[in-house]
Amino acid sequence: MDSQPQESDITTGQKVNEDCAVIGFSGDGVYSSIIAGLRSLQHRGQESSGIITYDGKIHVKKGMGLVSEVFKNADPMPGIVGIGHNRYSTSGSKGIENAGPFVISCSLGYIGITHNGEITNEHELREELKHDGYIFTSSSDTEVMLIEFVKEISRYGINEGIKRGMERLKGAYAAVLMINDRLYAIRDKFGFRPLVLGRTFNGYIIASETCAIDALSGETIKNVEPGEVIEVFNNSYKTIFKLDGDVSHCMFEYVYFARPDSIIDNIEVFQARVRMGMRLAVESPVDADVVVPVPDSGRAQALGFSKATGIPYSEGLIKNRYSERTFIMPDQKSRLAAIKIKLNAIKSEISNKRIVLVDDSIVRGNTMKYIVKIVRDAGASEVHVRISSPPITAPCFYGVDMKTKNEFIAANKTIESIKNEIGADSLAYLSIDGLKQAIGIKSICISCLTGIYPEYVPLS
Repeated sequence: MDSQPQESDITTGQKVNEDCAVIGFSGDGVYSSIIAGLRSLQHRGQESSGIITYDGKIHVKKGMGLVSEVFKNADPMPGIVGIGHNRYSTSGSKGIENAGPFVISCSLGYIGITHNGEITNEHELREELKHDGYIFTSSSDTEVMLIEFVKEISRYGINEGIKRGMERLKGAYAAVLMINDRLYAIRDKFGFRPLVLGRTFNGYIIASETCAIDALSGETIKNVEPGEVIEVFNNSYKTIFKLDGDVSHCMFEYVYFARPDSIIDNIEVFQARVRMGMRLAVESPVDADVVVPVPDSGRAQALGFSKATGIPYSEGLIKNRYSERTFIMPDQKSRLAAIKIKLNAIKSEISNKRIVLVDDSIVRGNTMKYIVKIVRDAGASEVHVRISSPPITAPCFYGVDMKTKNEFIAANKTIESIKNEIGADSLAYLSIDGLKQAIGIKSICISCLTGIYPEYVPLS
């Protein structure tokens, strides 16, 4: 099932959202370690949060909202291993029934899973599994993934079962599978979504990003490689197999999704974003007085633009962090009023100046129009918008909540017409080659920029 429309944060350009943060922990202090890890990964999912632990019995707690809200008054959950999940919905509707992680009881004991990504053949697998007599309690593709693994593991054993399940699943998945007291880190053969293995003073951790390992004062051991499955058990880890495939890391992890302090597939995200800004400055220079980021998504890129040009950097826009997290207003007047509550200009940094306004992406364009207006109302003499990624023109089917072309302003309009619509004096995007060079790896998925997909998609 396609995702329901996400509520958009109108102060950050109606950003695309990504499906989920995952974490697994084996060792002492499972509950507190997972809580700390999930909080550090809150940026990857704010819709719901959940934890499953195992100590011979299974313990489950899930809820709608942030980690701090779901577990505010919760008693610690006992366990020797556990998995956790923060969710954005890209497959299946919003609701507690779709909150992760998922767990099932079978002949092997308890099998649970937490999953980041999107299974593109979910519908076909769901119907096939229903025909075989399996029952579903949610509309989430994660439950389909779990039941597919359970079916294969029950027939062929753990290692061969996981391998056969991976061969049947299409699309993007970085997952942690828990089979009683064992954890398995699983990454699809393209490596769309990030997954890392680390060690803390009291155990092993598997997580979506290295910032979760850092939050526990741990040490990153390695990236889980595309197609790799790692078993964590009895205070040790080992790779049990690795499937071959063409690597295709999601470019949006580096552009927007990941925390700047994370290292994704050996690339520090912050420095990659600085390089994007520097490359953008080379490709699309402009005479201006000050470089201003759209907070918080444009900061590193604006810093790079400033470094490359020598134009001073300034925090000319301030974001109110204590207003509502996300909301949609019914008309333009109320949206503009709302954005003024969440975002305000520092007039001394903007008035009578030529501004370079830097952000990471434009999706629909409505919010950038409002931000340009705020900057002009603060007295800017010129506003030049620079975007540190190429135009988004095609749907994503690998874990990002953009499924139709009509969501993207760049799909049907020229850069000149977009510039006029948002009210800027000039507009420029980073090129695809510039993006690849800035990230530092050629093996990235740019399907949302080109409409060319590395694997099966339901609609292309």
